[in-house]
Amino acid sequence: MKGLRIGSLILDNPFFLAPLAGITDAPMRRLCHEQGAALTYSEMVSAKGMWYGDKNTGKLLYTYKDEGPVAIQIFGHEPEVIAFAARELSKKDGVMIDINMGCPVPKIVKNGEGSALLKDPDLIYHVVSAAVKNSDLPVTAKIRIGWDEKSINAVETAHAVEAAGAAAIAVHGRTREQYYSGKADWSQIAAVKRAVDIPVIGNGDVTDGSSAVRMMKETGCDFVMIARGALGNPWIFREALAAWKGEPIPQPPSAEEKKTMMLRHLKDLAELKGEYAAVREMRKHVGWYLKGVKGAAAFRGKVNSLTSMADLAEAIKNI
Repeated sequence: MKGLRIGSLILDNPFFLAPLAGITDAPMRRLCHEQGAALTYSEMVSAKGMWYGDKNTGKLLYTYKDEGPVAIQIFGHEPEVIAFAARELSKKDGVMIDINMGCPVPKIVKNGEGSALLKDPDLIYHVVSAAVKNSDLPVTAKIRIGWDEKSINAVETAHAVEAAGAAAIAVHGRTREQYYSGKADWSQIAAVKRAVDIPVIGNGDVTDGSSAVRMMKETGCDFVMIARGALGNPWIFREALAAWKGEPIPQPPSAEEKKTMMLRHLKDLAELKGEYAAVREMRKHVGWYLKGVKGAAAFRGKVNSLTSMADLAEAIKNI
């Protein structure tokens, strides 16, 4: 089990659900854990929001007792605020603290947070160090390979993260300027793996079980973080597990399996957030669950006009 450890945290397998804003809430995380994800990440949580005691920020920290290990991802750029958040998170149910250094969204970047940190490895060192010194939990960071193709600095950034005492580093193989387009550069993940002694978590362009295992083989990374590949597809984790173990890849989920999963997802959302929010959030999930299914576009159009849980559940049953 030596290779499946991040600090004091021992993990069952190398496959993680990535942090996705507006998506990886407790219901989504639990479904992915049940399908085999060894570790899931919260939505991105504002350290400044925690500092000010923001009510909505607090809601993002909710975890189920039975959803498996959860890493809480925070974002911020002020070491003293990060230190406060780390102390607070040590009292919560998360098993690990991750610091976001990859979010490309302009409103985050203009505040010097997310991928803006990639421009300042010295500040990265102080931010990570502040978290490490103020929490007993393992602290990690999630980076991109650079701001743009002319400023690839993944190895330099990784050295700063490691020197600050981080227990692992996650590398998304795209630049900030790529956002989520183009191809992830796995060679940069491999370069980081060669450059540091802490575990490396690879991220980018993992769309099925075989590509998850291929990333490990091609980059040498210790763990794989799956993001968009898990949207509407928590079954990707059972695929990845089978591929990793050298077992036959399970059959894709049947139409009935998908319906059952969608209804469960809707029910869990409603119990946690109430009918109004659940229906509106579930509409986007339905689109992802039905990706590639004949007639999905027309069905999505119908679903997007529904406002009650009963109507949405009935529509799902009649797909």
